[in-house]
Amino acid sequence: MLRDGGAGRRGFADRDLTGAFAIKAEVRDPSARTLAFRAQKTMYGGKRIAKGDTIFVFASENEGGQGLVARGVVTSAKAVARKPGLARQTPRVSVTIRCAARAKRPLGRRELRPFADWSDGRPQTELNFMLYRQATNKIVGISDRTAAFLRDFF
Repeated sequence: MLRDGGAGRRGFADRDLTGAFAIKAEVRDPSARTLAFRAQKTMYGGKRIAKGDTIFVFASENEGGQGLVARGVVTSAKAVARKPGLARQTPRVSVTIRCAARAKRPLGRRELRPFADWSDGRPQTELNFMLYRQATNKIVGISDRTAAFLRDFF
């Protein structure tokens, strides 16, 4: 089932989104049982995140993090109201996550950088495109295949 427009002309538009997401953001305490992120930008279907969804947490290297740190379940998701008077705004969402597992091996910008053929269909390429092509911290919807790939890191 396609839950959003995907990644447009770059080869991710036809992917199936199921209810798994990834977030790249500043993670102050990677060992915390609960993580809260306020007013995060959303891209590639990220605005569809809801309570009960699986989410993979990447500690942003731009904020001193090391990439994939946790897998969790969204315990709350609330859309942030748009600011009046601004024509173009990226949808933002505040989420709270209960961490269920910690990553056992590294996966971040360094490991994903070689995967840059945007049309190869690989989960690593999907993650590189959505999380690292732009430096922006964000919540993104991920495909079944990418969610399965990420589960192997726990």
